[in-house]
Amino acid sequence: MELVTSLPADTPLRQVAERVRRIEELGFDTVHVSETVRDPFGVAALAVEHSSTLTVRTSMVVAFARSPMLTALAAWDLADFSGGRFQLGLATQVRGNIVGRYSMPWTDPVAQLRDYVGAVRAIFEAFRSGSALDYEGTHYTFNRLQPYFNPGPIDVPAPEIWTGGVNPRMCALAGDVADGFVAHPTSSHPKVLAERIIPALESGGRKPRIVAVPKVITGRGATAVAAAREPVRQELAFLYSTPAYRVALDVLGFSEVGEKLTSMARSGDWADLAAVLTDDVLDDLVIQCTYAELPALLTAKYGDLCDGLALAVPADPADDEDFRKMCLELRSSQ
Repeated sequence: MELVTSLPADTPLRQVAERVRRIEELGFDTVHVSETVRDPFGVAALAVEHSSTLTVRTSMVVAFARSPMLTALAAWDLADFSGGRFQLGLATQVRGNIVGRYSMPWTDPVAQLRDYVGAVRAIFEAFRSGSALDYEGTHYTFNRLQPYFNPGPIDVPAPEIWTGGVNPRMCALAGDVADGFVAHPTSSHPKVLAERIIPALESGGRKPRIVAVPKVITGRGATAVAAAREPVRQELAFLYSTPAYRVALDVLGFSEVGEKLTSMARSGDWADLAAVLTDDVLDDLVIQCTYAELPALLTAKYGDLCDGLALAVPADPADDEDFRKMCLELRSSQ
């Protein structure tokens, strides 16, 4: 089982080295680098430089904000620099951000992402072989790459390409073209993976490697677990207020909870969202246990469903030794 964590999105560049070293020492295999308030490739370069065993995976680069050529160049350099420890995660984002925040066009996101992945792979092959670049797709055409602009082959394979998604069409796309798939936190409940995500992936032709990102409430003891409940309740209430993210509530029989959250969000009633996720609902949605109990529970619930699990690092570094032991046990239990 691949053990994954995410570098906090707001990590300043000057703190990347320290945080990545801690992640590696805790026993993780992979660190995810998001694109929210930092350029993911700059952060990924620092993460590669200051680690020796970690796979560094963007999760996810906003594809439509940049040309596939620029993405391919950055990924190619990082694959070379890392000795093959870099993987390229690509996602669409939503229309409002692509149009309003990036001032880029939005058409059919599934078709465009399929074409984007195809273009990046064609560019990788031109870099590797030196052959003429001749790619024509539904959204992108590349037919010019003079030797002066070709970085040339590297001593490691081209980066793997991972995607994510929630809706069936985007999952099916991953099943067709991606090396791996990162499930959204709101779609990482075991029942959702089994009944919705995996069948959708397989409808694309195969089941790629899957990393689930479950919300987990954990700590060294019962007191710490209880203290961690409210922040998770608030975060999930906000996420599930978005209709596209309500699949877990629907699958678990809590559709009316999702409808109420969406209605409250539309009326601006943000402060009272968390109260809608009662203890009974939260208990069904989230694993809640101590570090010592977590490996057995995660193995029982996820062992046959995914190839990797993403967990948050402890908020308190005083927990690091217990957390490290938990990671070792989790890996040995697979």
